[in-house]
Amino acid sequence: MPLDRFFDHYYRRRPVNATFTGIHAFDGELPDWSPEGLEACADEMRALRGEIARGIEDSPPFQTSVEEGPGANEGTVPFVPDRLDLALADAFLEVQLAELASPRFQRGNPALFTGEAIFGAIGLLTREFAPLADRLDAVARRLRATPAFLAQGRRTLSGRTIPRSWILRALRECQGAGLLLGRGLDRLLGEAGAAPRGAAAELRAAARTADEGFREFARWLAEDVASDDSGRVGCGPEQFDLLLRRGHWCRESSTDLLREARETLAAARARLDEQAGRLDPGGWPGVQARLEADHPTAEDYLPTFERTWQACRRCAAAHDLVTWPDVPIRYVPIPAHTREAAPLLYYLFYRSPAPFDVLPVHDYVVTPVEETLAAGEQERRLRATNRSVIKLNHVVHHGAIGHHVQNFHAYRSRSRIGQVAAVDCASRIGMFLGGTLAEGWACYATDLMGEAGFLTPLELVAEQHGRVRQLARAVVDIELHRDTMDEESAVAFYVEMGAMPEGAARGEGTKNAMFPGAAIMYWLGTDGIHRLRVARARAEGAAFSLRGFHDALLAFGAIPVPLIAELMTGPAGRPGQGARI
Repeated sequence: MPLDRFFDHYYRRRPVNATFTGIHAFDGELPDWSPEGLEACADEMRALRGEIARGIEDSPPFQTSVEEGPGANEGTVPFVPDRLDLALADAFLEVQLAELASPRFQRGNPALFTGEAIFGAIGLLTREFAPLADRLDAVARRLRATPAFLAQGRRTLSGRTIPRSWILRALRECQGAGLLLGRGLDRLLGEAGAAPRGAAAELRAAARTADEGFREFARWLAEDVASDDSGRVGCGPEQFDLLLRRGHWCRESSTDLLREARETLAAARARLDEQAGRLDPGGWPGVQARLEADHPTAEDYLPTFERTWQACRRCAAAHDLVTWPDVPIRYVPIPAHTREAAPLLYYLFYRSPAPFDVLPVHDYVVTPVEETLAAGEQERRLRATNRSVIKLNHVVHHGAIGHHVQNFHAYRSRSRIGQVAAVDCASRIGMFLGGTLAEGWACYATDLMGEAGFLTPLELVAEQHGRVRQLARAVVDIELHRDTMDEESAVAFYVEMGAMPEGAARGEGTKNAMFPGAAIMYWLGTDGIHRLRVARARAEGAAFSLRGFHDALLAFGAIPVPLIAELMTGPAGRPGQGARI
C-alpha cells in the first residue's frame, strides 16, 4: 500500500521524529543529512509521489461535504481516510522536496543539525516510555553517532553564506549541548540510582564523544563559516506561495493575505489600546505591569497551575464546549538534568505526548521557583509566570482545552496523517501541514474561554495583545519571504505594531526567517475556525451545538483547517475554495 510505504519512509528517514511520535524502531539513529543522503531521500520521495498518484486514482470517490441539518456534525468523520491521507502525504512530500531543493533548511541552516542532534537525545531522556536501561542504550548510540552527523552538516553546509542569526542560534545550541552532556547528565545519573553501572559508564563515554563533536561544529561555525549580515533571509515568493497552497491548503494569494492581515492588525491594535486605556491610564504597559504584579507566592506556585487547570475544565464542562477526555497532566519543574541547557534550546514547556506511547500521565514542565534562589531572581520568575501567563498560556492554550485536548482527539482520528502531523519534534512539528489546526485551535480555544467568561477584564486585554502579536507575525512572515522586509525591519515592526519587547521581537524574527509559513499558520487556523463555526451555525440553525461542532472539527486530526472547512461545508469558508482531492 502506498500509504504504508509513505510512513515507512517517513520514520526511517526521520528517526528523531519517529522517537517523538512513539515509533521506537530507530531510537538509536540520527538521519542521513549528508549531500548524498539528502539526494537519496529526494529520490525516494519522488518515487513515492508516483505511487501515491496511482493510489489516489484507484481510491473510491471523495466525499467533500457533510449533510446539513440536525445532527450534521455528530456522526463519523465524513471522508474516505486512505484517499485523504494519500492526498495529504503527496502535499507533504511536495513541500519536503521544495525544502531539499532550496539553499536553506538542511542545505543552509546549521541550527537544524544542532537541534536534531540535541533533541535526539532529549527525546529519549525525558519520557519514561521504556525501562531506563533501554533508553540509555539508545541515547548512547545516538550520542556516538553525533560527531559523524555534525560532520555531515559541515559537508552539506560547506561553501554556504549563512544568516548571522542562524549561526548564533546554532552556537547557542552547541553551548546548551555542553551543559546537557556535562552537568546535566551527571544530575540525571545521580537521580536515576537504578541505572546499571555499565550503562552509566557507557553513556558518559558516549556523551564525551558527542560533546567533542559539538565543540568542533561550534569552532567551525565561529571560524570558518561566512555569515550573511544583509538581513535578507526570505525563501522567496514562489516557495512561500507553495507553502500556502500545498502546506496550508490555502487558495488566497500572499498579496491578498498581506492586505487582510495588515488591515486586521491595525484594527486589533486600536482595540488593544482602547481596551487597555479603559482599565489603566498607562495603556497596555500599565495593564501589563498589573498582570505581572498579580502572581502566586513561591509556595503556591505549582498548586496554582493545577487549580487553574481544574477550573478551566469545569468551565468548559459547564458550557458544554468540547468532549474533554481523561488525559491527566501534571505540572512539574523543568527536570534538573535539562534545566541549565533549556534556555539555550528549543525547549518547550508543553511538548505533545507521543501518539503511540501510552503513559499514565503527561508531564508539563515549567520554570522552577526554588527556595534557594536569590530573592530578586525568585521574584523575577514569579512576575514572568504570573497568574495571567499561567491561565492563558500554560493552561488554556497549551495544557488544557488547547493543545492537550486537541492532541487527544487527533491521536484518535481516522486520518493517519492527522494523528501525527502536529507532533512536536526537534525544531518544529512533524509535518508542516498540521500547523493551522494545532495552533489555530489553541488560539481559538483562548478566544472560546474568553467567551465563556473564564478570563478577567485584565486577562481579556492580554488575550487581545496575543491577537495583535498573531497578526503581526502573519505580516512579518509574508513580508520576510516575499523579500519586502529584512530582519531588522521585522524586529522594528514587532516592537512598534506588535507591542513586543526587543529581545522577544528579535527571537521571533529569527524563527520567522528559519521557517517560512510557520508564523502565519496561527492566524490562518484561528480565523478559519471562527469562519467555519459561523458557516456551520448558519447551516444547522437551532440544531447547532458548540460541542458537536468542536468534536467534529477535532476528529479530523491535525490537517489543514481550510481543508477541514471544505470537508465540512463544501466550497465555502474563504471565497473561491473548493475540494481538491
